[in-house]
Amino acid sequence: MLPTAKIGPYTLPNPLIVAPMAGVTDRPFRQLCRRMGAGLAVSEMVIADSKLWHTRKSQTRLNHEGEPEPRSVQIAGGDPAMLAEAARLNAEFGAQIIDINMGCPAKKVCNKAAGSALMKDEALVRDILEAVVAAVDIPVTLKMRTGWDRDHRNAPVIARMAEDAGIQALAVHGRTRADKYNGEAEYDTIAEVKASVGIPVFANGDITSPEKARQVLTHTGADGLLIGRGAQGRPWIFREILHYLETGEHLPVPPLNEVQGILSAHLADLHHFYGEKMGVRIARKHVGWYLQAHDESKQFRKRFNAIDEAREQHDSIEQYFARLRNGEEFAA
Repeated sequence: MLPTAKIGPYTLPNPLIVAPMAGVTDRPFRQLCRRMGAGLAVSEMVIADSKLWHTRKSQTRLNHEGEPEPRSVQIAGGDPAMLAEAARLNAEFGAQIIDINMGCPAKKVCNKAAGSALMKDEALVRDILEAVVAAVDIPVTLKMRTGWDRDHRNAPVIARMAEDAGIQALAVHGRTRADKYNGEAEYDTIAEVKASVGIPVFANGDITSPEKARQVLTHTGADGLLIGRGAQGRPWIFREILHYLETGEHLPVPPLNEVQGILSAHLADLHHFYGEKMGVRIARKHVGWYLQAHDESKQFRKRFNAIDEAREQHDSIEQYFARLRNGEEFAA
């Protein structure tokens, strides 16, 4: 039985959410994952300083045209007033949920007292939460880590603070800031967070299979899951997990024709969204993820990464899958 996932007034179609990932969860990827079964997809991190929004990168991150509701936008920064203004402006632009980033471990974010670095300053966290909630009349959510380091897992404290401030839901990645993405995620702290608050809690970290999804839900008691790296190159993971949670059975591996269709459509969306020059460059990493389980020698990916034209990228993918059909199997 799937848990019912709610964020404020929104009841999600299912409890599986695409985790926000800078440089990954752009509009084409979010829309693809929604088609593949995700109940919600959170935008890439948008910097709170609106004076920097004139850049091409920010403009693409602020673009939500054609996305299914509810639209969730993640903002990042360390200044309460600036974050509040960013939330207000994004709500004007069509965001229906504002997510505050206190989970990113990247140095360029943490060095500016943003992302997971904020967890070290609980007074500042409180100021930020209260300022953003007061600035908008749409739900505000918070994504965080379990703590600053393994000796300071203060996520339960911040979770209670968030609930008191009016935060509508929490997402917790099962690593500390110091862990970055190393080692394995732990879920005991997420279970502790879930037990300490009455608002929805979503578990995040190392959810890469249907079995792992069910294990994490059972262990933490979470209301749903955020899936990030597990969806890179494998957006069908959402329907696989949904089917397994509902039936206890595995879906068959996607057939070659379907995988080629998904990848080709993703390429076309990237080329259209970014324009050919930028779209071709961004497509390279996605193709690498799609093919990493099969192209072990990376020979095809090396050739693909040298291509500079959209049409040639499409032709190259078509030829690659034609060779696969001549006897090789695609490892999903």
